[in-house]
Amino acid sequence: MAKSSFYAKFAKDAAKFTGRPVVFNLAVLTIVIWIVTGPIFNFSDTWQLVINTGTTIITFLMVFLIQNAQNRDTQAIQIKLDELIRATKGAHNALLDLEELEEETLDKFRDRYEKLAAIARTKTILGDDDTDTPEAAD
Repeated sequence: MAKSSFYAKFAKDAAKFTGRPVVFNLAVLTIVIWIVTGPIFNFSDTWQLVINTGTTIITFLMVFLIQNAQNRDTQAIQIKLDELIRATKGAHNALLDLEELEEETLDKFRDRYEKLAAIARTKTILGDDDTDTPEAAD
């Protein structure tokens, strides 16, 4: 198994950690403390700047961590789906790696499967099975 980069490991660990309820509760507590300290600091510009700056920096950094985690998860899901297609007898290998196709080509594939779904729904309403293969509907 390949060794993951420092950033990939850090991003994965940070996304996992920050997604926990305790971290959300800490964020809420931080906001509550900030609000409570408002009268102490006379709701000054500096008091407002502290929370604005802090939240902006955290948001900016979290965008990259979340995007990294989402990209990794999406790639893993796509690979797993590709393997299921590849390993399923009768499946269309042309559906492998669809995410790399142009929008127009994806639209054609989607239109074809929407038609197949409509036919299958009609068949189930009529009491028939909807477990045939796409070739049977052509």
